[in-house]
Amino acid sequence: MLFKALPANALALLAIALWASLAVLGVSLSHIPPFLLTGVALLVGSLVALPLIWRKTSQDKTSLDTASGIASGFDWQQLKVAPSALALGVYGLFGFHFLLFVALRHAPPVQANLVNYLWPLGIVVMAPLFIRGAQLTAMHLIAACAGFTGASIAIVGDKVLQNGWSGIVQDGFAWGYIPALCSAFIWASYSLGTKRLFDTGRGFSTAAIGVFGLVSGLLSLLCHVFMEASAVLTPRDWLLLIVMGLGPLGSAFYLWDAALKKGNALQIGILSYITPLVSTALLMVFTGKAFTASIAAATALIVGAALLATRAR
Repeated sequence: MLFKALPANALALLAIALWASLAVLGVSLSHIPPFLLTGVALLVGSLVALPLIWRKTSQDKTSLDTASGIASGFDWQQLKVAPSALALGVYGLFGFHFLLFVALRHAPPVQANLVNYLWPLGIVVMAPLFIRGAQLTAMHLIAACAGFTGASIAIVGDKVLQNGWSGIVQDGFAWGYIPALCSAFIWASYSLGTKRLFDTGRGFSTAAIGVFGLVSGLLSLLCHVFMEASAVLTPRDWLLLIVMGLGPLGSAFYLWDAALKKGNALQIGILSYITPLVSTALLMVFTGKAFTASIAAATALIVGAALLATRAR
């Protein structure tokens, strides 16, 4: 199996490569209500679990075409999770992506994307709260301040350069930055929480991520029914939703879980800072936005903060 054959950092890089496309897909589907978008994509992503729990049995040779023969090929035990683990999974998958899609609709996409990508730094800074033996040092705090400064520049940098500080007051604050920051916290705490469960012997099979996706997807669709206006999806919408579900909202979750279980959470958190560089570049090309000095400075500070955190002991 791929998860067993590859080292932790390689698994994390594959997840990162898939996540780099998430912001562009989110903007492409921005006309779809966020609960509907999140729900459909997560349900598609939950199907990725099926190949992971398939096992060859002697019955396969003679009864592949029967319902009982197919059912016997799945190891359903791998999908069992404790209620606490299920709650953590729904918190991570549902909470993170719903808030991210809200942020991309109510704040400039490039800046909101950069703020959201404070989550790798959050993994580094919050690791001592979740992982035994990890210590928060002065270097970690400096890195956190640098990352926050980078996020602030991403939010207000262009306005200050163009209109001075008075432009901030006149234009107001895009409230979408708040869910972007909250989504960053959710994914960092979810990642560390799953690592903690695994280290303490209360973990779950990587295939169980499909259960998280299934429950989160159904919850999202339920919220859509009661809280959002109905929407008609075009064939293009369905295609992009399937791509999103199989990629950044599907396979990436399983790769990420396997990477955290096999590797060092701090190192993987740092490695994740490749994501904002690639994701922001793709988003800027897609939206036609020029790569401004403030965006460059914000990116440098956020990535620099992560690199600084790797040197903390």
